[in-house]
Amino acid sequence: MIAIPWKSLSPETLDSLLEEIVTRDGTDYGAMEKSTAHKRMRAREQLEAGLTVLVWNSRTATASLVTREEAGRLGLV
Repeated sequence: MIAIPWKSLSPETLDSLLEEIVTRDGTDYGAMEKSTAHKRMRAREQLEAGLTVLVWNSRTATASLVTREEAGRLGLV
């Protein structure tokens, strides 16, 4: 797994990655359903605040968001 420097991505690419992540099968956001745009916005806010890290898993060929703490345990930050 490697950290993706999300600030180096074009806005369109980042939005596409975040949309894929937040709409991935199995994502659960609680009792109230949120729009995809809202989920994408929250994911971006978490990245910008440094709460999450965008990572690439070459084994599964997928991007994901992990907490900064988890990224630290994985040696990614």
